[in-house]
Amino acid sequence: MALGTGTRPPHLRWRSLGLVAVGGAIGTGVRAALAAALPAVDGISWTILAINVVGAFCLGLLLESLAQRGPDEGRRRTVRLFVGTGVLGGFTTYSTLADDTARLLDVGRWGAGAGYALLSVVLGLVAAAAGAWIAGARRARRSGAGEVR
Repeated sequence: MALGTGTRPPHLRWRSLGLVAVGGAIGTGVRAALAAALPAVDGISWTILAINVVGAFCLGLLLESLAQRGPDEGRRRTVRLFVGTGVLGGFTTYSTLADDTARLLDVGRWGAGAGYALLSVVLGLVAAAAGAWIAGARRARRSGAGEVR
């Protein structure tokens, strides 16, 4: 809804903020547990790279699936805020990617630092696109299955 209609925008609603906060706490907890269980090897955190790629894929899949079902309202908005912004926002961590890259560069490992950063971003973009593509393909398959030929 537009401003001025008497309804506060989602980012100013306590319920929306609570959904994001709780989802973020869950995602952050899962990421922290995985990172602790599978620490960095030789200064490179392959776990964080995998987390960011998996999170990007899931976000692409989620957002495309929600977009196909209609406008960002009601349950779709609730799912987007809780799962997309909250859980997946907390699960992925591009700030850790930046910190890990900076640490590699600080110790003179320029190739490893640049390669890690580039690989993370490129794989994240590909994963997000793949998630969106899969959601679109699933929708097309479901639509085609119901048609009489």
